Amino acid sequence: MSKAQLILALDLETFEEARKLIDDLGDAIDIFKVGSQMFTAYGPFITRYLQSKGKKVFLDLKFHDIPNTVASAVKSAVGLSVSPNNDVNFAPLFMLTVHTSGGKEMLEAAAHTAQMHAQTLGVPRPLIVGVTVLTSTAKDANLETLVLDRAKLAKAAGLDGVVASVEEAAMIRRELGPDFLIVTPGIRPADVSLNDQKRVATPAGAIEQGSNFLVVGRPIIQAASPRAAALHILDDMKKGST
Repeated sequence: MSKAQLILALDLETFEEARKLIDDLGDAIDIFKVGSQMFTAYGPFITRYLQSKGKKVFLDLKFHDIPNTVASAVKSAVGLSVSPNNDVNFAPLFMLTVHTSGGKEMLEAAAHTAQMHAQTLGVPRPLIVGVTVLTSTAKDANLETLVLDRAKLAKAAGLDGVVASVEEAAMIRRELGPDFLIVTPGIRPADVSLNDQKRVATPAGAIEQGSNFLVVGRPIIQAASPRAAALHILDDMKKGST
């Protein structure tokens, strides 16, 4: 498995907050998650700002609709990889999410459309990962089976990986192999509040269980020094990789 990478969840209310945070972090973080809050407020402007800075964007909109509608949304997302001003520093869209509960036909439509439209535009195809079960969901007797079934469905449909908690990461890695990507939210350093997350892990713990990408938001955003917090997490990640 390749070295695990840190993703900052850019869950903020205003662009000015986001701009300041991105600038303060400098080169500490390369990948930023743009979710429903920021994209609803600012649309492609926020993704293109990040891309113009050479940052990788993880577009986490969890597309879930009829296959044709999701395919159209994915096509539009792939179009975000085209620089509006031919900026040589512009980074193509890195990754996006769909929801596995939409079913195999929907997932296949997303994967096929991404591949075909990326070829048409001459841009790299973004990674597509399927959301299994949100990490705010409490664990019950059926949860692991549901997550694994959805992960298998995602792989069969041609997705690159899934979003899953650390509690299912080792199982997914064991069942679906070393090349299937696992994106793990709910990452919390040992001394940080869990907030509304139920199934969480430390950075080192997530990597030990097989996660490729660790998504962190509030522990960095709400820290007195976001850069110091990010560097602390990156240091913990190194421990999990050894």
